[in-house]
Amino acid sequence: MNELVGKRALVTGGSRGIGAAIAVALAEKGAAVAITYAQSGERAAGVIAEIEARGGTAVAIRADSADPAAIERSVKEAAAALGGLDILVNNAGIARYSNIADFTVEDIDALLAVNVRGPVLTAKAAIPHLGEGGRIVTIGSAGADRIVGTPGTVYFMTKSALQSFTRGLAQELGPKDITVNLVQPGSTNTDMNPDAGEFAEFQRGLSPLGRFGQPEDVAAAVAFLASPAARQITGTILNVDGGALA
Repeated sequence: MNELVGKRALVTGGSRGIGAAIAVALAEKGAAVAITYAQSGERAAGVIAEIEARGGTAVAIRADSADPAAIERSVKEAAAALGGLDILVNNAGIARYSNIADFTVEDIDALLAVNVRGPVLTAKAAIPHLGEGGRIVTIGSAGADRIVGTPGTVYFMTKSALQSFTRGLAQELGPKDITVNLVQPGSTNTDMNPDAGEFAEFQRGLSPLGRFGQPEDVAAAVAFLASPAARQITGTILNVDGGALA
């Protein structure tokens, strides 16, 4: 339970859902954690309070993952608050759905800015702070490999881009002993995709296990990849999808 004692982690989009679960999981293993949030200040404060109540160290930083200047600032603030960085979890993301014929340029730009440019710029800002044994884990989507609804085409396209980003960055940072991996959740019970939602039964049918994942399932995978036990794993895509891509 103490695999990450002495490590410093930044989790983007950590105020709720999968990001919040990741922040708590890393803290439970001993890491000091910074999270970013765009608007959910109260929920971010709740995550910090939960970590601190368990004896951990945590800080929340307001930053819009669509804003390059905010991204750079948030990484600097996280490193300053924690005394450095060892782990980056690129979790922040947005989802917008529509058929291509009806998709607006504004929605396309928003998805690309947060889901693609955001992780690239956050990694760019974090790399100078990461030393040997550093970790970068990005959260994608199993939909990158299996399109299950045409209105999600552009969203899933942005998640597919993270596969190439992960593989390329793993090659680039391997000589520095920094690993880079991608976790692809399947249907996961969050505010954006509740397990009692309109399309929940359809989504359950995609998985041999017949159930939604929970944010903690994704967090457990991230915590493993951030740990010393995963030192030989890089450039890998780990699906936490209940077998939907099997």
